[in-house]
This record gives sequence, C-alpha cells and structure tokens, in this order.
Amino acid sequence: MKKIFIVLPLFLSFFGFGQIDSASIIGQSVRIGNLEVAQYDFPKRMNWHNAKRVCEGLGIGWRLPTKDELNSIYLYKKNIGGFRKGCCYWSSTEALDGNVWGQRFSFGYQFDGAKIHPNFVRAVRSVNF
Repeated sequence: MKKIFIVLPLFLSFFGFGQIDSASIIGQSVRIGNLEVAQYDFPKRMNWHNAKRVCEGLGIGWRLPTKDELNSIYLYKKNIGGFRKGCCYWSSTEALDGNVWGQRFSFGYQFDGAKIHPNFVRAVRSVNF
C-alpha cells in the first residue's frame, strides 16, 4: 500500500501535473457573466482525463468548461488573453460517440475528438451571486 502513495506523486510529477501551483494557473482570473476563467492555460497539452483531474486539483469549483462555456470563452478570447493561436482546447461535454467536444481557437470551430488526444486546457468555475 505504501508503494502506491510513493509511485503516484512520482508519476504525476513525471508528467508535469504534480508541479503546478494553482496560483500560477488561476492568476488574475477574468469574469465573463457568471463564469470565472483562469488567466493562464496549463503549460502542457494533455488528454481529457488528465485535463479534468488537473482542473479539479486547482481548488473548490474549478473544472473544465462546458462546450457552450468554451465557445463563450472563444468569443471573449481577446478580453481574457493568453490563448495559444491555432490550438485546440478541451471542454467537459462528452459527444454521443464517446468522444469529447473541443474547440480550435484559430477559427472557432468545435469538434468532437478522442479523449486520448492531447489538447490545451483553460480552467473555469461558476461564480455565485
């Protein structure tokens, strides 16, 4: 049992997920309506399962945006800033075929992609009024 606790942090650290300070991702978050958007992307592209995990690891309420929220982020990308040109970002919305919706930030089109493909990640959380 002790080996699992030692191996997991080493595994996460190896892939760069265990070294992320939440403040270095959240930064000066930007508010769009009732959505708080982290100032920065995670530094590395990652598959969808890891993307969900690292967003939740930022703290209470942080998560991947839904498909519609991701599109709103795309529409306000100049106000938010820091997006990688021509790159794709994950949403939390699963497609009917078992894939997940993402969005390309160069042209704005949404696609359903395999969960194993690496894409960039921008975390969000809902703002309570």
